[in-house]
This record gives sequence, C-alpha cells and structure tokens, in this order.
Amino acid sequence: MTPSRLDGLTSWRADWSGLRVLVLGLGVTGFAAADTLAELGCRVTVAARNPDADRARILPVIGVDLIELEGSDEDALPQLAALEPELVIVSPGFRPDHPIVGWAADRALPMWGDIELAWRVRDKVEPAAEWVLITGTNGKTTTTQLTAAMLQEGGLRVAPCGNIGVPVLDAVRDPAGFDVLVVEISSFQLHQLPTEGPGALHPLASVCLNLAEDHYDWHGGAQAYRDAKAKVYANTRFACVYNRADDATMRMVEEADVHDGARAIGFGADTPGPSDVGLVDDILVDRAFLDDRHRSALELGTLDDVRLAGLATPHGLANALAAAALARAAGASPLAVRDGLRRFRVDHHRTEIVLEAGGVMWVDDSKATNPHAANSALSAFRSIVWIVGGLLKGVELDALVEAHRARLRAAVVIGVERAAVVAAFERHAPGLPVFEVAADDTGQVMRAAVEQAAAVALDGDTVLLAPAAASMDQFTDYADRGRRFQEAVRERHSRT
Repeated sequence: MTPSRLDGLTSWRADWSGLRVLVLGLGVTGFAAADTLAELGCRVTVAARNPDADRARILPVIGVDLIELEGSDEDALPQLAALEPELVIVSPGFRPDHPIVGWAADRALPMWGDIELAWRVRDKVEPAAEWVLITGTNGKTTTTQLTAAMLQEGGLRVAPCGNIGVPVLDAVRDPAGFDVLVVEISSFQLHQLPTEGPGALHPLASVCLNLAEDHYDWHGGAQAYRDAKAKVYANTRFACVYNRADDATMRMVEEADVHDGARAIGFGADTPGPSDVGLVDDILVDRAFLDDRHRSALELGTLDDVRLAGLATPHGLANALAAAALARAAGASPLAVRDGLRRFRVDHHRTEIVLEAGGVMWVDDSKATNPHAANSALSAFRSIVWIVGGLLKGVELDALVEAHRARLRAAVVIGVERAAVVAAFERHAPGLPVFEVAADDTGQVMRAAVEQAAAVALDGDTVLLAPAAASMDQFTDYADRGRRFQEAVRERHSRT
C-alpha cells in the first residue's frame, strides 16, 4: 500500500475497491466499520475474541471474513500477517499495549479508528453534516443528548451518535441525511485520531467538559489521558467550548491548533464574561453569540427548567450550560435552547430518585463510574449512606472520601476491589461505619447492599448509589448495576 492511496481516501466516492483491511473487534463500532468497508468494496477481515454470535452470523452475508482469536493473542499473529493488510481499523476495546496493536505498529501499518473512517466518508449523503464533538471525563452522554434536543427544537435534522450508542458510521450512512452530528467521543477514540493530514477532523464546535482521573490503566497515565482528551479541540472551525471551573480545559483550548477565527467560549455556573455562557441569579444567559455581548445578554432558560430536566446537581447544571453553548454555536436560537431544555429529561441512572419512604430518599447514580462523577453526586445531598465500589480503573478514592466525610452517615462497599475502598475510609474517615458486601452472586450484591443501607439510614438521609468505579466486575454495565439497585429498593419497600 502506498501512502498516496490512503491519503486520497477522503470521500465515499473515492476508489476503496480491493483495499485489504483488518478490523480489530466486533463490538458496535467494529461491526459498523466492517459493514461500511464492505459496502465500499474493500476486502475485510474481522479479528475478535468471543465475538457476538448475531454479528458473527451477519458477517459472511455482507462479505466479511472472521478470525476468532483463541489462545494467546500472539498465536494469531502469523494468521493476521498472512492477510497482508494495507489498513487496520482499531476498535476502542483494543488498548495501545495490546499485542496485535503493537504488531501493527512495528510493521508501520496504518491504523485508524472508526471516527477517522467516518470523517473520511462523511459525504455519502450530501451535503455532509456539520460535526459537534463532545468529550470529558463525565457528562458526555447527557450533554450530547441535550445539545441534540436543543438543535432539534431549532428545526435542524440532528443525530446524537458516537460513544452514545449509535456509531458515527451508521449516522453518516443514514440515507435521510442530517444537518448536524452531535458526536460523543471517548478518550479511546480520540487516542486514535490524527490531528493533521487527510484523516484529521475539522469540527464546527468542540468541548472537553472536564478532566479528572479515569482510564489511566488504558492510557498508561495521567498525561496520556489528558493529551487524548485535548485532541477534541484540534482544527475546530468556529467554537472551542471550555469549562471555566476546570483550568485544564482552558489550557487545552489555549494550546489547540484551530482555524483562524475560532473562538474560545467559556461556560460555568457564575456570572459570564462577554464570550461566555453562564448564570445570572437563576437565569441561564448567553453573552457569547450576540453582537452587543459587552453590554447585554440573551436569556436561555432558568434554574427551574434545569431542575425539571433532572439536572439539578452541580454537574447537571454544567452540562446544561455546555449544551447551550454548543447549540448556540451550531445555530440554535435562544428560544430553541430554552425549549430543548424544557422538554429534556435526563437518562436513567444519573442521580435518579428511585423512591422516598420513611424519611429516606433512595438515589441511583450508577452512571458515576469514577470519582469525579461521584463527587458531584455526593455534593448534592446533606446526609448520605453511600453505596460505593467496583472496578477502580487505576484511580484512588482517598481525596473523594476526605472531601465528603462530614456528610457521610455510613458507607456500604461493593465490588471486587473492596479492600482498596475500605482502606481509603480507614485513612480518611476513621470511625465512620463501613460495611462490606461480600456476595459474589450478581443477583445478591444489590439486595445485600440495600438491606445494609436500610439498616443504618435515618430519617432525612439519602441512600446514594454513586460507585465511583466501573461496573463490569459484578454487572454487565452501569445500567445493569442501576437496574438491580432500583429493583432491590422497590422489592424491599414492597415488603415493609
């Protein structure tokens, strides 16, 4: 493969025929990549371990071969080498230190992610949609959904996609076409993206909502994680939206190589400056996207609208302000922003009130899969019985425990890494009642946790599931963890 051919593959209408492509992974993004490449006429082979049975059955129908990885990853290398791939598509589940990724790098094989492929073929339906990129440690999905809702209120055809569940490749191939793609993009996907050359994205607007400890195990450390997130701003054409309360995001914007004329737009729950979106009394206001921004502002909604949307926590308000800034950048009127906020309702498992009984409120924030998200949930309540624990992903809970010790009634620790969580309480909250749930059976973990929490909760307390950790040690995902919590709470209430 000569570099010139790949460099020229920047359109759906380019000549992709016969290109030998190896796709690593058969998850949602891997399948979308294989399907897209097959439609383009490429010779596609997918390599995956324990592939989804339904997707595996479809592959031969669309003309794609499958290699099931068994044994060690190194054992598969001769078979993969025999394919003589000219391009490798790397799914987000393959870490940079994965043996097959290392093998491809050693042979200088070009490696793309699904986002780069989608950008290159974004013109299948013309005119190609504008892209708005959203990343951050927390709040990506809510902000993506809310931005899309605001733009839809403005009459635009919008697809929320990316890491939110609908692959970007499916969105760009939708025959109906869209005006705007609002793309939730993870640090894993950003890691693969080039910032220059024919595969580099040039989004209309972009945001990194916040930066905190997360996925250090995948990236290999804090700096690599930060550098991946910072790529979201590269080549932005109109608006780089950043969090005024998070200096790291402002520095990312300052360092970004963007198009001439691109503006830095701050958001935050304080009085906005003349290029910001913020809060004046209980009104969300825009001082960025109007001509007389030095002397006036536009109303975008109220705190009552935010509360009704289920965004009454500090991070929920921040998400609403970020979405408003992005929607305004993409052409939504102030009225469309307000109406989009008013009709929006936050997803399940995000600071969701399950029920109130006996003076105790039960809240499901299973989406709090890291300390930064849990911090916001903990900040929203006064007296808490905290259900915490899971897969820590290489981060520590010491600072979180220390920050919220005064508002904790007790802690109920779940997950396979309980020892590290309990040790954090011993160091920073000595004397706090801490209970471990030793149940290994997934069906019993939440029942035991709920029973223990109920035994110590008092009138006026909130029992808060905000694990500050990933869920895959004992549950399918954060939604499964939240559902099981809600079921256990309701079952117990029905018995009392």
